[in-house]
Amino acid sequence: MMTFPNAKINLGLLITNRRADGYHDLLTVFCPVGWHDILEIVPSAVGHDTLEVGGNGCDCPPEKNLVMKAVGALRREFPDMPFVEIFLEKFIPDGAGLGGGSADAAFTLRSLNSLFSLGLSDDRLAEIAATIGADCPFFIYNRTMTGTGTGTTLSPTTVNFPEGGSIAIVKPPVGVSTREAYAGVNPRPAAVDLADIIARRPVGEWKDLVVNDFEESVFAAHPRLSEIKRRLYESGALYASMSGSGSALFGIFGKGDVPDIELEFEDCDCKIVPADIANSLSK
Repeated sequence: MMTFPNAKINLGLLITNRRADGYHDLLTVFCPVGWHDILEIVPSAVGHDTLEVGGNGCDCPPEKNLVMKAVGALRREFPDMPFVEIFLEKFIPDGAGLGGGSADAAFTLRSLNSLFSLGLSDDRLAEIAATIGADCPFFIYNRTMTGTGTGTTLSPTTVNFPEGGSIAIVKPPVGVSTREAYAGVNPRPAAVDLADIIARRPVGEWKDLVVNDFEESVFAAHPRLSEIKRRLYESGALYASMSGSGSALFGIFGKGDVPDIELEFEDCDCKIVPADIANSLSK
């Protein structure tokens, strides 16, 4: 079985509370975008689970890859599940705030559920996904969702994207530690109804309303990221932001307005995807 795990961007990200268990509560809108890895899962001929990774993710040992954690999570539920061979070709950049590893894990859960007719509902798959990583449940549903709590409490929403518009994603050669990003934020209650703004207001009105709380401290530590955001606006973006804790940034452009970002950002990984498919991607 072959599937194509996609990336996500965060449309706004507010850190609302630091919890007693050390985790943080947040408010965000997750949006799927068409930057894909390739995932193939077949029954094993060698009597145990294996993972072969090519592309951007080759540096991670297989046993630490979230794909194998997903296999292990399902095997605890179904001890007699057949062993599998997994082939993963990575195109979504790591350490970008685009959720590539989480997408791979979630698509692994969905693929195994289908391949072996396990009969798990999406809601049950999302519960299992939450034990793997906070972004994983979103990719089970793979449509625009409001995320609260640690990001695992999800509710469907929509985005008022410009018709025929595009999303330009820029991933510079900069690494941002998630621990570093969280250490620099000061949690506070959300002052806006983020989902309502994103669903109802035109993208051109988002600039001062839809914010990513990580940007202040991360931009201070990595000025290059602030420069990229500024250049996205100068290139005509209706809205630009960092995704997650970075280091990828994105700009939303109107129909026909997207610049040649690969020329503009020569040393970065770049991708342009249509905005009008982002409210729901195929599973």
